[in-house]
Amino acid sequence: MARNPRIAFIGAGSTVFMKNIVGDVLQRPALSGATIALMDINPQRLEESAIVVNKLIATLGVKAKAETYSDQRKALAGADFVVVAFQIGGYEPCT
Repeated sequence: MARNPRIAFIGAGSTVFMKNIVGDVLQRPALSGATIALMDINPQRLEESAIVVNKLIATLGVKAKAETYSDQRKALAGADFVVVAFQIGGYEPCT
């Protein structure tokens, strides 16, 4: 059996975007057991995204797990896939 993939999300503080993309990812059988490595420089926004991702995992009943990082190198370690999505120019509450 193949090991579950590790997917790093750099710029994970955009909670709405994270909810949408991680929800899509976790609905794919091949990715439903993935380790989701969330990384953001803003600890509060990172924690909010982690709460949402963990609720998605529970709601979907998948075996994925979420990890949080403020260090980009640690989040990227061992990643099979990397998603980079961050906003330049400051925080806009609509994200």
